[in-house]
Amino acid sequence: MTDHLTIVSHPLVQHKLSLMREKDTSTAVFRQLLREISQLLAYEVTDNLPMATKRIETPLMEMDAPVLAGRKLALISILRAGNGLLDGMLELIPSARVGFVGLYRDEETLQPVQYYFKVPDHLEDRLVIVVDPMLATGNSSSAAIDLLKKAGATDIRFLCLLAAPEGVETMKKNHPDVPIVTAALDDRLNDVGYILPGLGDAGDRMFGTK
Repeated sequence: MTDHLTIVSHPLVQHKLSLMREKDTSTAVFRQLLREISQLLAYEVTDNLPMATKRIETPLMEMDAPVLAGRKLALISILRAGNGLLDGMLELIPSARVGFVGLYRDEETLQPVQYYFKVPDHLEDRLVIVVDPMLATGNSSSAAIDLLKKAGATDIRFLCLLAAPEGVETMKKNHPDVPIVTAALDDRLNDVGYILPGLGDAGDRMFGTK
C-alpha cells in the first residue's frame, strides 16, 4: 500500500463492475453485486496488515500460527452509499470496529456539508479504511478524512468502486499519505459532478430511490 492509486484489475472485479454499470440492473442485483465486489476489493485494501504469531493447538500438534496484530481495524462509511461497501467488508472482517461520517453534497457548490460523525476510539492505534463507492470531485472524501485525522487517525486507506481523475487529484493534493484502492478510474466528471461513464448515483441504485 505505497502507491497513491491502486486499480484492482482482477477479472471478477471487472466483470461484476460491468454488470453494475448497466442501467437495467435491478436494485436487488446491484446491491448483491456491490456486496460481492466489496469483498474482493477488501483483499487488496487490507494487504500488508501487521501480523504476529500465536501458539495454538491443532488436532495433531501445537504450532505458532499467524494472526493479525494490534487493535482491530476500523471501517468508516461515508453515508449513505458507503454502507453498501461496508456490509460486504464486515462479512469478511466481522471483528472490525465501525464508524460513520455523514456528509451531503451541496448541489450548487459541490462542497460537502457535515451532519453526522461517530467513530471508534483509539483511531491513532488502528488501520482506518474509509469506504465510499464513488470518488467524484473528492471534496466529501477529503473532508471526511480531515475529520478522521482530527479524531486521531494516522494510518488511513480509502476504498471506492469508481474514481474520477478530478477526485484522485483532489485527494492526492489534500491527503497524499492516504492510498486509494478502486475498481476503475473513469474518464471525467460531467458539469454536475457525476462520474462518466460511471454507473449513476450509487446510493439511489442501491436503495431504490431517485
